[in-house]
Amino acid sequence: MIFVNETTCPASWTVGYQRDGRERLIVVVKGTYTLPENGEPTVLATQQQALVEADQFIGEPGYSAPLWETDYAHCKTACDVLLLGSAHAPGQRAALRVQVGLQVGAMTKRFDVTGPRVWHRRLGTSVMAASAPAAFERLPIHYGTAFGGVDRSEEKRTGRVDTFLPNPAGRGFARHPASLDGQLLPFTSEHGKPVTQAEARYTPMAFSPIGRNWLPRSRFAGTYDQQWIDNTAPCWPDDFDDRYFQAAPPDQIIAFPRAPLDVRLSNLTPDGDRRFTIPHRPMPVTFIPYQGRDVERDALLDTIVLEPDEARYTLTWRSVLPLGKSIFDVREVIVGERSRAARMTQRFAGKPWYPSLADAVRALDRRKGSRS
Repeated sequence: MIFVNETTCPASWTVGYQRDGRERLIVVVKGTYTLPENGEPTVLATQQQALVEADQFIGEPGYSAPLWETDYAHCKTACDVLLLGSAHAPGQRAALRVQVGLQVGAMTKRFDVTGPRVWHRRLGTSVMAASAPAAFERLPIHYGTAFGGVDRSEEKRTGRVDTFLPNPAGRGFARHPASLDGQLLPFTSEHGKPVTQAEARYTPMAFSPIGRNWLPRSRFAGTYDQQWIDNTAPCWPDDFDDRYFQAAPPDQIIAFPRAPLDVRLSNLTPDGDRRFTIPHRPMPVTFIPYQGRDVERDALLDTIVLEPDEARYTLTWRSVLPLGKSIFDVREVIVGERSRAARMTQRFAGKPWYPSLADAVRALDRRKGSRS
């Protein structure tokens, strides 16, 4: 298969599987844009970020918070909005607590970020208490600094490990609060609901991807039991849900954008308040089969990743073509604009091509006239 990229953005393809086991062709395009100052337009960045080939993590893969997911998801049912960055104290003056906010179109999410604190045992008791927060100018925000974690305090004695399934990569969770002595508290928490009690459970707050095996995402993965092994593997199980491919927290998933999106970042940049607009950019993809008509469609914008600390953001478009038999049905894929005339001229090299029957008749008449 010939793959032609007519854009200045990285683009590639992969093959996935439909529910019935037939193949589907997935085309992915990723554009990197500058994150502008207030009032300035956003432009395509000179240096484009490469497509992510495999999941990337803050630390040890599978045990730490996800940072990037592969760009080769088989499909998405909506658009993920993600942010990788830090909380910044207003005016770059050290603060004990700040509220951060992300607004993209109609989607709004806010939560509190508190300076570093440590669990300690109250003198003469077994009760755990949080220290006073230290002032900060900037703190990282991801699920590794949110509430969650794994309690291994009983592992040696009983073999039991307790896990906070909505965020195993976080901090602050403990089945046995005494095990928290000396450990850091989460930086993030729901607005107005600070983490203060060692035995309580809190909602993890971050803007970054959630793990594939975390709740609620893992519920969409389907059932991989003996019946699946015997009758269905390697295809998806019958109860697999395509929502599994969504990497964003549920409150950061929006409908596929069909127009420009207004963005506002609150205390996520040193200037405290940043506003700009993500432009709407059609991303045409043309599938040219060996037999039959060309399939022309606009790829869907299904992933937005904001990186304020890097002064950039990326947009990822995806187009999925179900295949009747296999990838060998497709002769060529074109990403970006190329006129139909140019495609046909290349496809049928050495043969004249006409956009309509009327044009063909006129050309034939001219040829007859020249002969007479």
